[in-house]
Amino acid sequence: MVMLTERAAKEVKTILEQQEMNPDATYLRVGVKGGGCSGFSYTLDLTDRVSENDEQWDAHGIKVVCDPKSHLYLEGVSIDFKDEVMGRGFVFNNPNATHTCGCGSSFSA
Repeated sequence: MVMLTERAAKEVKTILEQQEMNPDATYLRVGVKGGGCSGFSYTLDLTDRVSENDEQWDAHGIKVVCDPKSHLYLEGVSIDFKDEVMGRGFVFNNPNATHTCGCGSSFSA
């Protein structure tokens, strides 16, 4: 399962409110796609669509979904949210990554 910290969940809730999206009908889709300087890039999306094959769980009141292929690379990943002087955004801590690019948005496994 992918872990979502309380801070990350709070930011997702803020985004849902700002975008006037229904939190009961909206899911945070977590995934990976080919690309980036290290081979795979992380993806985050808000969606109202769930496939019957998707893994689903709740993290601090956020409905999270992940497709089976992405889940292979994301098992045990923790997603946090940082708001610092040097930037703000979601941060992935991936214990499966053998290499991570300098900006942290892509990895290889």
